[in-house]
Amino acid sequence: MGMRKGTHIVWDWNGTLFHDIDAVIGATNAAFAEIGLEPITLERYRDLYCVPVPLFYERLMGRLPTEEEWEVMDEIFHRHYWARAESAGLADGARDLLATRQALGRTQSLCSLAPHEQLIPIVRTHGIEQHFTRVDGRIGGSHRGKAEHMVRHLAALHGVAPERVVVIGDAVDDAVAAAHVGARAVLYTGGSHSRGSLEAAGVPVVDTLAEAVEAAEDIAA
Repeated sequence: MGMRKGTHIVWDWNGTLFHDIDAVIGATNAAFAEIGLEPITLERYRDLYCVPVPLFYERLMGRLPTEEEWEVMDEIFHRHYWARAESAGLADGARDLLATRQALGRTQSLCSLAPHEQLIPIVRTHGIEQHFTRVDGRIGGSHRGKAEHMVRHLAALHGVAPERVVVIGDAVDDAVAAAHVGARAVLYTGGSHSRGSLEAAGVPVVDTLAEAVEAAEDIAA
């Protein structure tokens, strides 16, 4: 694989290490049923999904939801999502990839927009917390993009230069966040975006996490 000792991988969680897309679609359609929207297929979801999430609803509804509507939608979705997330597992090969990199002395961390107080327990439940030098979830109610969150995450990774960092995620927002901090990105097709939308980000796009790690090692400066 040609790993370079200095390459630090920042992993995304939802849709990347955590294979929760079925839970996401199930929760989305359960929420849609409550608010009178038609159900959505996985393919359509991947074609339309974007962040900030209210823009996703705009694509579906033809208008931005009001603040009150958004709060209701968000609450309903997360109620259904967390009921389903308990049965979701890690992506294929994720556990072994994380363990192998750590055993070889490579560093990696986890930066997610999942709420921090819910992210930590579920990462621990899957027994992979020890493979990360740092785990950061979203704190507070902001649903902004990932760039600002990534700035704080890298600042806390003392001694890790941005040019040695590769972000692996399943969303265009992961590539945007990486570019914002001067890092690289590799995008994985197993989550929330279609391959076509990921390729528009202009970074490597892969179908497995093993390919993602290999690409990350190849592109790091």
